[in-house]
Amino acid sequence: MNTEKIKTALTGAVCGAAAVAILGFTWGGWVTEGAAEARAKASGQAATVAALAPICASQFQTASDAAAQHGVFVTKGSWEQKKLVEAAGWAKMPGSADAMPGVAEACSNLIAKLKF
Repeated sequence: MNTEKIKTALTGAVCGAAAVAILGFTWGGWVTEGAAEARAKASGQAATVAALAPICASQFQTASDAAAQHGVFVTKGSWEQKKLVEAAGWAKMPGSADAMPGVAEACSNLIAKLKF
């Protein structure tokens, strides 16, 4: 048995496996389970916020004094607008105790674009 040939073959196999792993994770789109879960969670939250923000803006529009509140709303900065949406409860969905993170900010962006 030629140990030098076996050693060379094993070294080549290890280096090849390492190269495939490096290429797979850098250019091949491979991800770890944790990274895949984090991406899925972020994508789900973004989709939920995108679905709930128009409902929040609709709740704003159905307020009896929406036009007057919009006049005050547009004079505020973006951080204050988000706080107004949270304080008024428009970002809370029917049946929910709290607003989902991100909904108030997305809703305030929609409200700012409304025309009265």
